[in-house]
Amino acid sequence: MQTSARREANPEAAGLSRAPAGTGAPWRAARPAERLCHAVGVALVLSGLVHLVVYAVDGGPWDGPVSWRKPITFGLSFGLTLIALTWVTSYVRVGARLRAVLLVVFAADCVLEVGGITLQAWRRVPSHLNMETALDTAVSMSLAVGGGILVVLLTVFAVASFKRPPSGPTGMPLAVRAGFAVLLVALASGAAMIARGVALTKTGHQEVAYHSTAALKPLHGVSLHAVLVLPVLAWLMSRTAWSARTKERVMYAAVGGYAAAVLAVGAWAAVTY
Repeated sequence: MQTSARREANPEAAGLSRAPAGTGAPWRAARPAERLCHAVGVALVLSGLVHLVVYAVDGGPWDGPVSWRKPITFGLSFGLTLIALTWVTSYVRVGARLRAVLLVVFAADCVLEVGGITLQAWRRVPSHLNMETALDTAVSMSLAVGGGILVVLLTVFAVASFKRPPSGPTGMPLAVRAGFAVLLVALASGAAMIARGVALTKTGHQEVAYHSTAALKPLHGVSLHAVLVLPVLAWLMSRTAWSARTKERVMYAAVGGYAAAVLAVGAWAAVTY
């Protein structure tokens, strides 16, 4: 009993990730895996911004399977998600070594996804569901496999967040759990897009496959970033003098509002899918 109590008081001694104080562990106190993930996340965000400049200069369509939109949005989205997950998972009670391994693999997978999409954008060919040449097939399949790896990694973190209550200030445990729950919706919608596109491609409907994912993209995008938005709200409230009860009420309202938004976008996707 005493050993168990000491482990709860000192999660580091028990091999668990320790929630950072304040905004998160300062850069000088961050572990090597965290530093790596932050650096990679920043690089991916910068890649997205660079391609925004490229789009402004080169022009071209914003929508469609071949456009500068993909390296822009994927660079920004994957970069922000990697940075967010590195911070948010510090509140999840999971083994420190396991967390480090999962984060490094996640960072490598983010680079694979953004790198493949960026390569195809510069080649002026579709990145996903493109089986036209051997190289196109290799890139498309690597993106699909990378997506599967993302699902596994993020599911592990999600399960861990529900297995044991996350640490952190008032509202953070609910924010982390709700964020991961909504993130699972993003993963499911992403898998559905890939599955439908691959099925259409294999049956000879290549052009239809490129446009088959449009209905699910809003649902995928909205649900993807709850794991950042809700914990940030919890952290911001921790900087206020609000009572714990007020913070909890605000967080419940935020979770309810986010859930309503996801349901609304999901209903639209179900009608138009």
